[in-house]
Amino acid sequence: MRWHHDCVKKTAPAQFPILPELADRWSPVAFSPRAVESEKLQRIFEAARWAPSSSNEQPWSFVAATSDDPEAFERLADCLVPGNAWARKAPVLALSVARTVFAGTATPNRHAFHDTGMAVGNLLAQATAEGLMVHQMAGYDVEKARRNLSLPANHEPVAMIAIGYYGEPTPAQREREERPRTRKPIDQFVFSGRWGKPLW
Repeated sequence: MRWHHDCVKKTAPAQFPILPELADRWSPVAFSPRAVESEKLQRIFEAARWAPSSSNEQPWSFVAATSDDPEAFERLADCLVPGNAWARKAPVLALSVARTVFAGTATPNRHAFHDTGMAVGNLLAQATAEGLMVHQMAGYDVEKARRNLSLPANHEPVAMIAIGYYGEPTPAQREREERPRTRKPIDQFVFSGRWGKPLW
């Protein structure tokens, strides 16, 4: 780990060279209360806007709030499970939402979650380039999110997202923050022509 600008770097030990915005992205739990500039938030959601999607449906939406709007922020924070209470320190919370039907026909869109994930992937890369940290969470109350945020029919909550600058970890958080990043090697998930035969 090393400090660079406003965030701590935990560059991935990649098997092959990849873009720095991908290698340097990681998910902290220590956030600073420092506000995120509106221009940076606009740019990260603009990056999400230009993600690819099936039939250009763009099935993603985001419900976001900053700590400058305590009432809106609490509607999102109230959905977090106790184990994710640390996310309340982030200055921005957002929920990614997938529209699960095609807009024109109302038939099921089985790629909606995939495409929403693509949008968040763009957001992550842009946020890393901006010096921001992002942590996505499955640990939230889905039904409470539906109610608190007034989600319409055929829209599914996907992930809660904390966005901000890196902060000072508590003693309890420090071991987690300093843990090396790991991933399965490529030969365990990239196959040649049939399942289980590594491409390389």
